[in-house]
Amino acid sequence: MSNPQQVLRVQGLSIELPAGADRNHAVHDISFEVRKGEILCVIGESGSGKSVLSAAIMGDYAKGLRHSQGSIDFLGDDVCQMGDKQLRSLRGNRISMIFQEPMAALNPAIRIGRQVEEIFEIHAPQMPPQQRRERMLALLESTHLPEPPRIANSYPHQLSGGQCQRMVIAMALAMNPDLLIADEPTTALDVTTQAQVLSLVRELRGRGQHGILFITHDFGVVAQIADRIAVMEGGKMVEIGERDQVLNAPKHPYTRKLIDAVPKLYPELHQPCTSGDMALRIEHLNKTYHVGGRTVAALKDVSLQLPRGKTLTIVGESGSGKSTLVKAAMRLIDCDSGHVWLGDTDFLALHDRTLASQRRRIQMIFQDPYGSLNPRHTVGDIIARAACLRGLSKREAWAEAGDLLEQVGLKRDALKRKPRQFSGGQRQRICIARALAMQPEVLIADESVSALDVSVQKQVLELLADLQVKLNLSILFITHDLRVAAQISDDIAVMRQGEVVEYGSAEQVLLRPQHAYTRTLLAAAPGASLASTEQIETAVGRSAAPY
Repeated sequence: MSNPQQVLRVQGLSIELPAGADRNHAVHDISFEVRKGEILCVIGESGSGKSVLSAAIMGDYAKGLRHSQGSIDFLGDDVCQMGDKQLRSLRGNRISMIFQEPMAALNPAIRIGRQVEEIFEIHAPQMPPQQRRERMLALLESTHLPEPPRIANSYPHQLSGGQCQRMVIAMALAMNPDLLIADEPTTALDVTTQAQVLSLVRELRGRGQHGILFITHDFGVVAQIADRIAVMEGGKMVEIGERDQVLNAPKHPYTRKLIDAVPKLYPELHQPCTSGDMALRIEHLNKTYHVGGRTVAALKDVSLQLPRGKTLTIVGESGSGKSTLVKAAMRLIDCDSGHVWLGDTDFLALHDRTLASQRRRIQMIFQDPYGSLNPRHTVGDIIARAACLRGLSKREAWAEAGDLLEQVGLKRDALKRKPRQFSGGQRQRICIARALAMQPEVLIADESVSALDVSVQKQVLELLADLQVKLNLSILFITHDLRVAAQISDDIAVMRQGEVVEYGSAEQVLLRPQHAYTRTLLAAAPGASLASTEQIETAVGRSAAPY
C-alpha cells in the first residue's frame, strides 16, 4: 500500500447473541485491520454478522447483543472500552457511516444544506455560520452534486436516489473522518447510478485520507473497488486476502460457493419462440403525469409481446418507466391510450365484476419480501386467502397452500408460522406461492431478487425457471441488474425515459447491443470482470452465429 498507516485493528472480537438464538455469537473471534488509502470489502450473506460488525466498530450494539471478548483499536483507542460521551464524539466525527437506504438516512422535513450544517454545529460548535455554509457547499461540490446552492436548498424528496446517496456520503465526509464505513450503499441503486457512487468511493480511496470498510453481498461491486476482501460466514471470518487472490483463487469452500452463485453477464442460449401464442401483448401504451405544473411522459407508445411459457425482462434505470408499465399492465393505474391483451382478452376494456374475475390471470411478486407479507397472519392464512379468492373452500385452500409450499421448496409445517420466522429468501418463496395460488397465466416479478444474497438469488431464479417449465408460466421480469437479466431472459426490452429503446432476444441485446444507452448500461454493470476469458470468448463467438 502507498499509505500503510493503520486506522483500525480488530483483534479476537466476539459479540454474544441472546439466549435462544440460532447460534451463540453474532460475530466470533474476528480479526482484521484497515489502513488509510485502502478499501477493505467485507462480504457475506444475510446473517453472516457484517452489519453487527460495522455497528460494533461504531460502539452501537443492538438490544440483546453483548461484547464478550476482543478489542477494536481505532488509532490507539479501544472502542470497546469507551463510555457514551467518548462514543458520541467519535460517531460522525472520526468514524462515519454511509447507510444503505439514503432516503431513510435523511430527514424529509429539513433542507439538505441544513442537515449538513447540523453536523458542524454538533462536532465543531466554534465554527462561524458563514464558514459552516462554505464548508457545506464545498462538500456538495466535492461529491459531484450539480448546482450545490440549489441542492442545498432542496428537500430529500426533490432529489434522485443517486443524488441522495451522494448527499449521505457528503455528510459522512463532513468532519474528514479517518474511517468510513459503507453499509450496502449501492444495493437500491440502478446500474449507472451505482457506477457513479462506486466511482466516488474509489476517488475517496485515492485521496489517501480515509480507510474505507465497505460492507456488501455483491461480488460484482467487490471486483470493482476492493483492495482486500474479507469473507464472513455464520459470524466467522473464513477468508481474508488481496482482491485478485480471493476472487481468482479462493481458498475456502464458502467463498467458492458465493463466487459460483454470482450471475454472469453472458446469457444462456435460448430456443427462439416459434409459436404465435402470446400470453401478454402491450400495444401503443401511453401515460402522462401532471406534476407541479409540468407534464411528464412516463410511457411513450410502448409496445411489447410476451410469448406463452417465456420470460420477457424489462431493464432500465430508476425513472425509465418500468414500474409505470407494470402498474398499467395490472390495471393499478389508468393509461391515456393503448391496449393490454391477456391472451385474447382486452384487459383495459374490462370493468367491475368482469375485471375482478380476470385479475387472477396476472399476478405480481413484489421486490420486498419483508414488506409484502402481513406480519400478523400465518403463512397458511396468507396463501389460503389467495386460493379462496379463486373460489376454493377454506379446507381446499389450506390443502392447496401446503401443496404450493412444497412446490416452492418449503415444508408444510411452515403453514402455521408467521413471516418473521423466515429468512428473506424463504419469504420470497412464500410470496411466489401466494401468487401461484391464483393460478395465473402471467407472473410479474418486480425487482423480486434485488434484495437477496447471491446464493439465495440463484435459488429463487432457479425456482422460477423450474416453475415456468412445470406450469407453462409466462414471466414479465423487471430488474435493473443486467446479470440477473442474462440468466433468466428469453427476450429483453431496454427502457429509457418512458420509451423502449432496444428490444430483442437476450443474446442480441446483451452481446450485440445496438443502442448507445444499452451499451452504457452494460459498461456500468458491476461484475463483468468475474466472467472468465473462456466464457467471454464463447459468448461473443456464439453471438456471431445465427440461431
